[in-house]
Amino acid sequence: MKNNLIISLCAVAFGLLAGAVLMLATGHNPASGYSYLFEGGLKNPERIGNTLATATPLIFSGLAVAFAFRTGLFNIGVAGQLLVGGFVASVVGLNLDLPQVLLLPAMLIAGALGGALWAVVPGLLKARFNVHEVVSSIMMNWIGFWAVYYGVQSFIKNPSSETESMPLPDAATLKASWLSDLFDGSFINLGLMLAIVVVLAVAFVINRTTFGYELKAVGHNRDAAEYAGITVNRSIVYSMAISGAIAGLGGVALYAGNASNIQIGILPSQGFDGIAVSLLGANHPLGVLLSAIFFGLLYSGRGFMNAMTDIPPEIADSIIAIIIYFAATSILVERLIRWAIRRRANAKLNAAQEGKGK
Repeated sequence: MKNNLIISLCAVAFGLLAGAVLMLATGHNPASGYSYLFEGGLKNPERIGNTLATATPLIFSGLAVAFAFRTGLFNIGVAGQLLVGGFVASVVGLNLDLPQVLLLPAMLIAGALGGALWAVVPGLLKARFNVHEVVSSIMMNWIGFWAVYYGVQSFIKNPSSETESMPLPDAATLKASWLSDLFDGSFINLGLMLAIVVVLAVAFVINRTTFGYELKAVGHNRDAAEYAGITVNRSIVYSMAISGAIAGLGGVALYAGNASNIQIGILPSQGFDGIAVSLLGANHPLGVLLSAIFFGLLYSGRGFMNAMTDIPPEIADSIIAIIIYFAATSILVERLIRWAIRRRANAKLNAAQEGKGK
């Protein structure tokens, strides 16, 4: 865990350094740019709340990717699972006349089931026919995209808009006035609290239960796990289902928390950003939480940086891309760290020997 933390911090440092070089190359002051970038996400309680709200769907998507990674699978279909989970939850929220204390749990269950069912298909194809989950989950993204496109227009279309679903009633959203007021009117919502609960639950399952051990064993060595008596194919399906359920909850947080309706024709970018969040967080639940907040800060602050300095927002996107690159090439970063440690140790040893020689 310590090495993973060092690698992630190095990835962030290299990304920020590369961003500074890009700012200099485009004739801007890096110190001023970064000052406004972080100020845009942390300047006051409202901006802090917006940063946390921006990070909330990223926590779910990063956690969904990380859970699959930890069990040897690459769930690249999180975007579709977010969308389907959010759609199913929205249908429930718009059609059930229940008090909020019952309606919200029903929506969360529906969203989790929607995401799980959408992820089970690649899991079954992997377990039964050894179809690579990357290919099948990408295809499920676009099936989900067009299914929701049709579903919104057919069942929950907003009469006054061609591209939106009907807005959810207040009882069917995760918005809470007391929480928003606590952060001076930001769009932070109960989705953040739900995300923290899910992070802790996943960390417990992965690290403290026999079920989690079996899933990790399958991820480390499928043949050895099968030899040890673990039902590998069942573990694959379970892993994808849980990953999809987490993504489905992220869809509820996105469409019933940060927003109150669904915009059709848009595949949520948070699903793909979750890959970056997971990589930077070293596929660890708590690492994902911190990584998502960091990305939320960058996304929230880039507009303010652009408004105050005329630095293009693409600079912030480039910083994110470079951080992802270094996080993905963690082996090279780890080798660089080991080389630096060895060099420092050898320098100390040589200095000690020279001191004895004198």
